[in-house]
Formats: sequence, structure tokens, C-alpha cells
Amino acid sequence: MDSDEVSGIVTNMIPRGARVLEIGCGTGSLSRIVADTCAAEVVGIEPDSRRAERATARGLQIHVGYLNLELIHKIGSFDIVLLADVLEHVPNPQAMLLLSRQTLRVGGAVVVSVPNVAHWSVRVDLVRGRFQYQPGFIMDATHLRWFTLDTLKALLVSSGFKVTSAQATAGLILPANVHRRPWRWLPSSYRVYLLRFGCRHWPMLFGCQHVLKAEMV
Repeated sequence: MDSDEVSGIVTNMIPRGARVLEIGCGTGSLSRIVADTCAAEVVGIEPDSRRAERATARGLQIHVGYLNLELIHKIGSFDIVLLADVLEHVPNPQAMLLLSRQTLRVGGAVVVSVPNVAHWSVRVDLVRGRFQYQPGFIMDATHLRWFTLDTLKALLVSSGFKVTSAQATAGLILPANVHRRPWRWLPSSYRVYLLRFGCRHWPMLFGCQHVLKAEMV
């Protein structure tokens, strides 16, 4: 996914000086941006030890493993829990959200990003009878769950959250938006303009990822 688009939206959803827990922080690239842009204290959790080492090398506080009650008691409470491209990789996204609630302070919120399975490219492929996994992006073969904007909102509400903000990324580097017709025929500047316009006005069709902020209720 387009990390620049996601990081721009995410940092706008996080208040300055917040204490942030990023679950599944990977190599820490987004955590580092959040820490620097939002003047935030960021703690990361990452199950892959090699990725965790790279995140630690960025000057971040990283815990290797998975979120659990023992770790929650150890690391304390947070203003924001960040789940960037995580929920689609876990077998029970609601269990993850309910566990995340236990780390949040009163008035805290989760910031979540997921790929949009209702993107125009997926719809076109389904009409043609195709559902082909890919090495990355929306049809990543490692995804266990699939979300539209409405199903993500419903999941957050059923987990005890109130959605307060929702934005979508245009997916400017998404292969379908670069190499497939009609986009590949357009000058890059015009293509970018049209993709952003479409994402802004029809996010459920042209949004590559949905990024939502939801507060505890």
C-alpha cells in the first residue's frame, strides 16, 4: 500500500503528545513518522523478531510478541491504539479490538487502516469471474479477512467504539491504478488528479484503503 498516503492520514488523526501503541508495527517506519510528526510517545508490538530489530534500530521501544493481558499490564495505558493493515491478517479481528480496548485510557481511540475489497479493480475482476491472490496490495495472499467501509464500521461499533473520522487513500501506486486500462493511457499528473478526485467523491469505489478513527463508548 502507499505508505505516504496512509501516514499522512494517520498522523492527522493522532493528537500531538499522545501516547500511542502500534500493534504489528513491522520495521517501525510508520511508528517513527508518528513519533516525529505528532511528538508522540510510541510503543510498538511486533511478532517478527527481525522486523522488531529494525524497528528498535529506529530508536523505538519495541516488544517482540503479541498483545496479551500480561503485556498490557506491563506497558500501561495509551491514548491511541494504531492498527495499520493488521486486522485483515488476524483470524478474529473483533478479539483484537476488544483486547485493544483494555490498553486505552478514558477517551482513547483506535486508528485502523484496512484494504478496500470493494475497490473498482476487485469488482471488475469478480464480474469476470476472477478472484486471484497477489503478492501484495488489496489481494495480498496473506489476508485472512476482507473489509468494505460498511463492514469495518460495523465491526468497530460492535466492539464498543464510535467512528469519528473516516478517510480513504487513492492508491496512487496500486498496480491496477497504474497499469490497467484506462489509467495506463493517461499522463501521470492527470491520472493522479482523477484518482484523488474519485477517491474523494466515491471512496467505497475508488478508495484503496479505508482509514478510520473510532473512540471508546
